[in-house]
Amino acid sequence: HRFLAAEQLRELGQEHACIILEPVPRNTAPAIALAAQYSMKRDGNSLLLVLPADHLITDPESFRETIRNAVSEAEKGRLVTFGIVPTRPETGYGYIRKGKERGKNTWSVASFTEKPDEETAKRYIESEEYWWNGGMFLFHAASYLEELLRLAPDVYNACTRAMEHTMEDLDFLRVDKTAFESSQALSIDYAVMEKTEIASVVSLESGWSDIGSWDSLWEVCEKNDEGNSIQGDVKTIEAQDCFIRAESRLVAAIGVENLVVVETKDAVLVAHKNQVQKIRDLVEDIRSNGRHEHLNQREVFRPWGSYDSIEKGWRYQVKRITVKPGEKTSLQMHHHRAEHWIVVAGTARITIEDKSFLVSENESTFIPIGKRHALENPGKIPLELIEVQSGSYLGEDDIVRYEDRYGRC
Repeated sequence: HRFLAAEQLRELGQEHACIILEPVPRNTAPAIALAAQYSMKRDGNSLLLVLPADHLITDPESFRETIRNAVSEAEKGRLVTFGIVPTRPETGYGYIRKGKERGKNTWSVASFTEKPDEETAKRYIESEEYWWNGGMFLFHAASYLEELLRLAPDVYNACTRAMEHTMEDLDFLRVDKTAFESSQALSIDYAVMEKTEIASVVSLESGWSDIGSWDSLWEVCEKNDEGNSIQGDVKTIEAQDCFIRAESRLVAAIGVENLVVVETKDAVLVAHKNQVQKIRDLVEDIRSNGRHEHLNQREVFRPWGSYDSIEKGWRYQVKRITVKPGEKTSLQMHHHRAEHWIVVAGTARITIEDKSFLVSENESTFIPIGKRHALENPGKIPLELIEVQSGSYLGEDDIVRYEDRYGRC
């Protein structure tokens, strides 16, 4: 997903943002340590705002005001977390218990608690001493690293070694894999926040929702009179309280209730809303059986654009390729496949060996096996073409790069 994330940052006007790539997953404490160490090297002891990617904030101005209020506490060297003012007894979230008052809507943290049962959650709400733990933090980079070194030195040392040998790759920063792999996989709560004596909590009332599952997404989405959240080409008859999303074809639902139906180009998910937490079990089953759907999507993003594998059969594959304006693929060669390119939108500048020429809409060209070639979009609009591959082996690893503006040779 790294190219997709980079493209979204560019859309937000953050062309020079750095994306640090984890070579392996190690949970939040090591990931934040990498960001903190990068920040220390680039900006000195700056403030870090740590936010999950799967939350919804419906009152952004209130959220910004809460962050501004928390800055003064973080400037004192405190590790600030944000307590979501609860609206109901919730067994799916952890809780934060507030301690001594320290300022406007700010308290020390008395304790963190794991996800409670329903009766315990009700007591938490009635006491007015607990907030939901939203997993958001604000602190100086140095404050976090000092506590991490004191409380989880193995994690700190592994991340320090990982950042000592980094490699820039376009918009991305790659850290040393061997060093990072040696780190324990620990959450920031377990490694630092539950043990530190300098944690503060700031209350947050900004229309927060955790949309980490399909049923929680259904809860925050707009619904029709039957309680259905419909996205894409969907038809229903007597369906109720369903989340139905169609990305590439018609989805029809008749006489069903409380279902999550998600259709993509890769796969289709059908689940009862109260069973969607078992998706993790399904993904693990797919992985353990040697399948690749959990890793590889049909649409793949690259620094120059993207491609969508439309059809694949014995000795052939069809792709729809999109090249962004001004971008270019590498000069490359394939040992086992030939390619036919048909331009459907825009104009392509194509290089085959020592020849370079333009191909316009409704025109095509052929790249034989073993010939060096490159594709460029010299225009102002996206270039779209259909690629038909044919040969004895069609894997993405059948590629020899000779020149590449993105440093992939």
